[in-house]
Amino acid sequence: MKISRFVLLLAVAVAAVWAMPARAQTNEIREKPPQYSYVSFWQVPRAQWPEMEKAQASRKPLFDKALADGTIIGYGNDVNLVHTVDGDTHADWFSSMSMAGLLKVLNQLQNAGTPPPVLTTATKHWDHILVARYYNWRPGSWQGIYTQGNFYTLKPDAPHNAVNLISRHLLVPLMEKLLADGTIVQYEIDTEAIHTDAPGSFLIFCLVANAEGLDKFNAAVREAIFSDPMGAVSFESMVELSAHRDYLAQANASYK
Repeated sequence: MKISRFVLLLAVAVAAVWAMPARAQTNEIREKPPQYSYVSFWQVPRAQWPEMEKAQASRKPLFDKALADGTIIGYGNDVNLVHTVDGDTHADWFSSMSMAGLLKVLNQLQNAGTPPPVLTTATKHWDHILVARYYNWRPGSWQGIYTQGNFYTLKPDAPHNAVNLISRHLLVPLMEKLLADGTIVQYEIDTEAIHTDAPGSFLIFCLVANAEGLDKFNAAVREAIFSDPMGAVSFESMVELSAHRDYLAQANASYK
């Protein structure tokens, strides 16, 4: 089976964790307070894409106000670059450090008047409320950056703390390094806070500063793979590889 480079990277980390003495596994990386995100996906006909861009821009003042007063800590929108038959073309999202903050902004959106007409042209629409306990970001606003997403499903017999182990011993160290050198401007490891899909999945999102950053990210992946290519066996024991999916979009984003 062909395994994605990112899957192999995770496998290397899991294998390394299992090989370490228990005492050596203790480090300073800990769960953070929960960060909640509301994500809306839209499938919009191609002829309406310019109108969708205008609709996303029209909500910017509301999000900027919520960002300034601390109700949310970030927001943005995506234009999917890799389309599938049944997938989305666009996405909008915003994040808060409380469910109350998330729902406050959602209520403001719902009561802001008549929704942009382009939304009625969407052939499909769905939402997710996600929660992350491992995340970080750089304050600021960016236009035309990239959202890279990776979706995984755990096997039924995976350890109950599998996502925690993967986050602490692989993802956070890697993402923090890339955040520090400016390759990425944000990352988070999510699970569903409100389960609209079956439990047992997790999502990895990062905002990459530019196209060159995607190459740099992949180079870091390759370096980890080559250091221990047999680590894939450990990861395969926990993750349903056939359920793995990737996501790449061009994004606009702002963080407080």
